Amino acid sequence: MKKFVVVLVLACLWLVGLTGAQQGEPIRIGAIFDLSGATGDVGTPYAEGVIAYINWVNSQGGINGRPLELLSQDYAYDVATAENLYKQFVSQGALVFMGWGTGDTLALVGKIAEDQVPFISASYSASLNDPQGKAPYNFLIATTYGDQLEILMRHMVAKWEEAGKDVADMRVVVFHNDSPFGTDPLPQGQAYAEAAGIGGFLAIPQPRGATDYNAEIQKADDFGVTHIIVQNVSSPAALLARNVVDYFGSNEEVVFGCLNWCADELFVTRAGAAAEGALGAIPFTPTTVEVEGQEIPREILEAQGRTLEEASLHFTQGWAAVAVMVEAIKRTLDAGLELNGPNIRATLQQMKDFDVGGLMAPVTFTETDHRANRALAIYRVENGVWVQDSEVIDLRALEEESQ
Repeated sequence: MKKFVVVLVLACLWLVGLTGAQQGEPIRIGAIFDLSGATGDVGTPYAEGVIAYINWVNSQGGINGRPLELLSQDYAYDVATAENLYKQFVSQGALVFMGWGTGDTLALVGKIAEDQVPFISASYSASLNDPQGKAPYNFLIATTYGDQLEILMRHMVAKWEEAGKDVADMRVVVFHNDSPFGTDPLPQGQAYAEAAGIGGFLAIPQPRGATDYNAEIQKADDFGVTHIIVQNVSSPAALLARNVVDYFGSNEEVVFGCLNWCADELFVTRAGAAAEGALGAIPFTPTTVEVEGQEIPREILEAQGRTLEEASLHFTQGWAAVAVMVEAIKRTLDAGLELNGPNIRATLQQMKDFDVGGLMAPVTFTETDHRANRALAIYRVENGVWVQDSEVIDLRALEEESQ
């Protein structure tokens, strides 16, 4: 029933959005969403954001008088279903594609290149950044998982040293989803730990469907854990946070942090008091920090009797991701070029410091680097809301300074 209601709501939003569009030839965009699978808790608001942005563009007259037509479906986080839907939507004329998970995006890389379909997914796996090799049509819309992990660890090291402690006494444990998404940032985290002189780095998978993580926490405790970082979605991260507080007796015994897919409003709601003090590596601006790019999404949601805080930052995450793709379509048309995959790809590769109203760091792609940016700020849960805990940390700038 829940899945049916979500699909019905999204379908209604899509139909409403078409009413404002002009009558030119439609521009088809393919998309897969996880509304009912393992990551449905964050996949649903992301899907709503994608659909809302496309509807808003159509209500403004489309792109040069041409409406955007979204071909989309729930794939329930199943790789085989994702592959079938991708083939179906491309055969129906989708020029570009909005994907979702790491496993399915990696499985589609070869087909995407063969079909020459510019592809932006919600996976931020660094392995997808191979524009002159196996992934010429994949674009990473946000800071990679590896960069997120390194940036959060850098912040933790700085705070540890400020407290007069030896980095060699740090023991970092990464609890992660037991999937390619979960394991993706681990090599970069291990490499940074060694370079920074951190005393220990351990990865522990989180079993799917677990009702508690006490056995895993015991393993971390035996390791001497001082810092826990989670690479998972909100619900298991919140359960882990509650278990950690119960095990150690307070929020202060172990520093707790999340990468982007669990550093959100849902984590705070479900973790409750256990969320206090948690850190988050968040590439997209939390709803508790106002920026210009939130204004239209807020108006759209308020017209539906909802708030942006209820929809979560994942709504604006989906909104921002598809906004970048649509901007590339618009620039391609404005340049008088034929609207096809190679031309849209070339337009994306010329995008420099494109700002989506402060919803994330400015986007820059090049022919040799399809990562939108390598920068984010660290946030902290304070009195139940995310507040900024650091300035923007930009790994690209740090590398340039060291050269």
